[in-house]
Amino acid sequence: MTESTRGSGTRPRLTRRGRLLLGLLALLLVVGGAVLVLVLRETGGKVKSLVVPEGWRAGQVYAAVDKSLGVAAGTTRKAASEAGLALPADARGNPEGYLFPATYPVTGKTTPRGLLAYMVDTANQRFGKDHIGAGARRQGMTVYQAVVVASIVQAEADTAADMGKVSRVVYNRLAKGMPLQMDSTLNYALNRSTLTTTHADTRTDSPYNTYERGGLPPTPIGNPGQQALNAAIAPPPGDWLYFVTVAPGDTRFTADYAEQQRNVREFNQNQGKGAR
Repeated sequence: MTESTRGSGTRPRLTRRGRLLLGLLALLLVVGGAVLVLVLRETGGKVKSLVVPEGWRAGQVYAAVDKSLGVAAGTTRKAASEAGLALPADARGNPEGYLFPATYPVTGKTTPRGLLAYMVDTANQRFGKDHIGAGARRQGMTVYQAVVVASIVQAEADTAADMGKVSRVVYNRLAKGMPLQMDSTLNYALNRSTLTTTHADTRTDSPYNTYERGGLPPTPIGNPGQQALNAAIAPPPGDWLYFVTVAPGDTRFTADYAEQQRNVREFNQNQGKGAR
């Protein structure tokens, strides 16, 4: 993150490692036409679970729904564009960020359109609470922009304890007019997930390239959970501008560029040891 390995040709990517906070939605989903019916008790038939982990991108959710429902690849992606989902105007029809991570029940009557609508409705219930809007306004953001920040926090934070600090780094850099330089947004542009970013990567022509473009990316880069959203609307105080995950569980935050460079050198040394 941020002028991190200019001498080495790669940059460390700061991603969370495997934390899943899955909310259990214990309702049975049945779709009849365009109407979503929530059944409170099982009336027979097999019920499966579809797990949507925190941070999954929309493409991953679509593929998982296709597989869970046994439909042809691409069916759910197409349904997303035709379902008339209850998305905020800022989303411009793109459900990224609003496919809320949870465990969803799936039956033989579940359809891609109905399941996506359920996910978006769940997100709207979570994101529409008064304290979420008030928290976003305190940061000078709309709720949608707060979800964008939360998606970055979800991708970048190594642990839940780091989420607030990552959020503060985002806001501090925005306040100073500094590009975010987040590898997670660049990985989204390149449709990948890696630990390193090359200098050539940082020249990618994309609105998600926050090395070259100022401000937030145009949409969320994944679907954040509640903890990440909480961090986005209420980050702790701090002057941090840089961070790097030197090793799993060891993310170091600083406002000093020289200290960041020392931390990055340690990261690179650890990467070299891991390669041997």
